Amino acid sequence: MEGLLGFVLAGLALAGSPGPATLSLAATGAAFGARRGLGYLTGIVIGMVIVMGIIATGVAGLLLALPGAKPVAATLAAAYFAYLAIRIATAPPLAEGAGPRRQPSFAAGIFLSLVNPKGYAAMAALFSGFVLVKERLELDAAVKVIVLVAIIIAASSAWLFAGAGLTRFFREPRANRFINMTFAVLLVASLALASLF
Repeated sequence: MEGLLGFVLAGLALAGSPGPATLSLAATGAAFGARRGLGYLTGIVIGMVIVMGIIATGVAGLLLALPGAKPVAATLAAAYFAYLAIRIATAPPLAEGAGPRRQPSFAAGIFLSLVNPKGYAAMAALFSGFVLVKERLELDAAVKVIVLVAIIIAASSAWLFAGAGLTRFFREPRANRFINMTFAVLLVASLALASLF
């Protein structure tokens, strides 16, 4: 497994860089706290395992080869990320005595991973660009999935907890508006950047 170090470094760079999943995790941590964001994080991780399966088996290539499939997939992803960006941008400031608010769910985390173009591009690059176990495709894919799940959990947790560190700023209306707008703009920008690949 001589390519393992390079694979881990590439995985950290791709999974840990700003993108729709990481930015939404930071926003969730900031708005609801790390503990209340764990279900959403778990959904994102499970969704990414599904994406890995879709990439590793070649299903993504087959689906995108269908006439008209690529624009439909791109439109659905863009619509969902626009919805997320609007929700983030318009979220009200936290209030000490406010009642419970609806945090992103486990199912929303899975759905985000399934429509995230950055996730597909990253997994395609990692699965096609590295060979960890020579001449044993199934074992090679299994090792990649295990290593990537560990990386994704670590990187996603870091973004969730970093966002949770911003919670105090979400109690001040002007700071809250600025942070929400920044996260929303970055989310849209990350989608635009991912669509270039």
